[in-house]
Amino acid sequence: MQDSSTSAIEARQIGGRVVTFGIIAIVLILAGAGIVLLLTLPDANAFNMRVEQLFVENDDLTKQAELKLLEILAQSGTAFAAILSSYRMVIFVLLIFATGMMIAALVFLVMLITMNRRMAQIEKSGIQVNSLLISRDEKKVYLNNMGFKLTDAALETLSILAEARMDDDVLSGIELESIISGKPQADCEEAAGATRIKRLRDALGNQMVSELLVKNIARRGYMLGIDKAVIKVL
Repeated sequence: MQDSSTSAIEARQIGGRVVTFGIIAIVLILAGAGIVLLLTLPDANAFNMRVEQLFVENDDLTKQAELKLLEILAQSGTAFAAILSSYRMVIFVLLIFATGMMIAALVFLVMLITMNRRMAQIEKSGIQVNSLLISRDEKKVYLNNMGFKLTDAALETLSILAEARMDDDVLSGIELESIISGKPQADCEEAAGATRIKRLRDALGNQMVSELLVKNIARRGYMLGIDKAVIKVL
């Protein structure tokens, strides 16, 4: 169980680093592409400058038609400058939108990979305990979001084991019986502690099987709480 918890934590840390580096890479790539694209666009006033140059170079144009043509060219240059400025704004907005979409896609991809790894771990281990809450008042233990009723003796045994686990200690049957009964270890037997463990396992095991596998349908009977498509009988 410790290895599963450690691997899950490492997977989350690796996923966080991948997301961070991926976001930075996406922002840098799109920012570089946007800068190159904006720099390669022609100057908005290039057309106007060319028309002005035509005016200067052809100052001998005096006919009404020729002057009208130059006037049209000048107006076209102004319209071209306005359109090119709007294109720059559209490109900028599209780059921001593309950045957001790519970041969202990266985050969802990492989340999907992490979820698949966790599902694989759960399928391999059977059940992965993410939280353990012992309620002495209710005489119940909560594993993840499932509550199981225990006897006083089983609850005490589980509490001692939980305290030992938080201290990274391993208890023998003699030590367990000594702590619960208050007797010296010399007066305790290994079998007594093993019996307490067996009763705890039986109490939890029966309720977990009832919760996860064999369902009791009120006023109807019993059935397996699994998808029928996964059942195979050899």
